[in-house]
Amino acid sequence: MNANSPILLFDSGVGGLSVLAEVRKVLPNAPVIYAADLAGLPYGSKSEAEVAARVCGLLGRMAERWQPRLICIACNTASTIALGMVREVLEIPVVGTVPAIKPAAAATRNGTIGLLGTAATIRQAYVDNLESQFANGNKLLRHAAPGLVEAAEAKLRGRPVDPTAIEEAVAGLRTQPGGDTIDTVVLACTHFPLLRDELQAAFGAGVKLVDGAEGIARRIAHLVAGQPMERNEPDRAITTGTLAEFEPLAGAFRACGIAHLDKF
Repeated sequence: MNANSPILLFDSGVGGLSVLAEVRKVLPNAPVIYAADLAGLPYGSKSEAEVAARVCGLLGRMAERWQPRLICIACNTASTIALGMVREVLEIPVVGTVPAIKPAAAATRNGTIGLLGTAATIRQAYVDNLESQFANGNKLLRHAAPGLVEAAEAKLRGRPVDPTAIEEAVAGLRTQPGGDTIDTVVLACTHFPLLRDELQAAFGAGVKLVDGAEGIARRIAHLVAGQPMERNEPDRAITTGTLAEFEPLAGAFRACGIAHLDKF
């Protein structure tokens, strides 16, 4: 293993920064490349075939170019659709991001869990299987909240968060039968933890918000344990979109230890 082989974190946008922040805590010396598919954003409104083809194609090319030691698909939508396909194609470890239903089931006190995700994520059989395996008989209410993706992207660009997006996401769960008893909410999109403060204020202090970033970081650390790590160049973030739309995110990337932005 080459000591400067990076960990490649891939997301449709900036949601993966919530995962990167946790990775930095457990692997502060790991070289990292963050890949944002801004040209393909949003994934949640795309068909399964579109997402699978795009993610597999991009990760194949990125793996060939940078020879990463591990890839993390830091995107729930891409993971629930394409994780298995990517693992079949690439001969390196690939860690996915899936809705944190298991820890939510452990956290709920009254047995009603909400799940916020993209439209593509919440309709996946993958999520059905997670519910049947890990919900432990608790009630799971799902709601697609694509407006939160846009709100998170805006927030990291220094623009105001649209309160309507927050209100609609909360109402989408609360107005369902039994929604008034929700005490735990799964943030099933890596963008959503970037709005934790806004969502917590809207749901109230009695609702616990759960996401998978910490568990993903632990899994990555386990898979690369014992490997030599050193940087021979600064960590970088790359985009499939234009640098003009990427540069307003420079501050958010600097906060995660990445100062170099580039186009893929």
